[in-house]
Amino acid sequence: MTFAIPDPRRGFASDNQASVHPEILAALAAVNEGHQPAYGDDAVTARLREVVRGHFGAAAEVFPVFNGTGANVVSLQAMSKPWSAVVCPESAHINTDECGASEKIAGLKLITVPAPDGKLTPELVERYAAGFGNIQRRQPSAVSITQSTELGTVYTPEEVAAVAAAAHERGLGVHMDGARIANAAAALGVPMRAFTTDASVDVLSFGGTKNGLLLGEAIVVLNPDAVEGLAFLRKSSMQLASKMRYVSAQLVALLEGDLWLRNAAHANAMARRLADAARALPGVRVTQDVQANTVFAIVPKDAAERLRKRFAFYTWDERTGEVRWVCSFDTTEGDVDAFAAALAEELDG
Repeated sequence: MTFAIPDPRRGFASDNQASVHPEILAALAAVNEGHQPAYGDDAVTARLREVVRGHFGAAAEVFPVFNGTGANVVSLQAMSKPWSAVVCPESAHINTDECGASEKIAGLKLITVPAPDGKLTPELVERYAAGFGNIQRRQPSAVSITQSTELGTVYTPEEVAAVAAAAHERGLGVHMDGARIANAAAALGVPMRAFTTDASVDVLSFGGTKNGLLLGEAIVVLNPDAVEGLAFLRKSSMQLASKMRYVSAQLVALLEGDLWLRNAAHANAMARRLADAARALPGVRVTQDVQANTVFAIVPKDAAERLRKRFAFYTWDERTGEVRWVCSFDTTEGDVDAFAAALAEELDG
């Protein structure tokens, strides 16, 4: 079988568009021998449980799933009741980019909070987690935060702990969408448990696809008292893999050593390089702190349209002309420099 040769220019549309890391492909090949029990009773998934506990603590339980939307939906459903609501920033992926899955599949109401930097605060939790006991209103059951956020910003461990304290004070669980959790840990220079387990997060959606996996994410339960029926919900939500060892093998390869950190640190460094180059160009304004692997900038619309014919990227806000550029583990300095040079040319055009 032959395939068209891909465009050698790496784009900046999403880290989902990146290739699969060679170490992940090697792990898949290594596990592709013989037979193993299905549905997570295999030796590879057992090893994943050990590895995850090494990162997140002895109480952590891991549930591999197919994708991030599935991880978020099953997590929030397990933390909620049919009459529940979840407080989240209005920019949250569960609100803007999952086609209403938490509302349709889990039956939840999302209470969206304006947060210009993408981050919840204790004050916002206090203001928007309301209506307790009012039979006319959905009852808040959890808050959901994203690390790093959809705007590329990062919660410090102290910020997560403060949000968690405000939520728990009101009887709410704390869910973290960790699609880019490794990028946040690399940016902060701390272990992942510093802003999850140690900051009193209850349930984590752990992301792998954006950090070099072929497919696969995981739900990591940090507080078993915060969920109910998760294993059954995973199955009924079509997120239970029969040949689970192929998902688990990728997660083990990512987490057992430092591949998760190497990949994320490199992507972050490329984003900083791109932001520095963009700031030096007249007519470009970087709009958010570049703390992880994404750059947000306002670029003249005509220049952005011409540039998009040469490199893939998305417009974040059509009204303002704000665009988003995402760097990946396989983004090179040459990719960044070529993109920055092309941007300069189009700005002059």
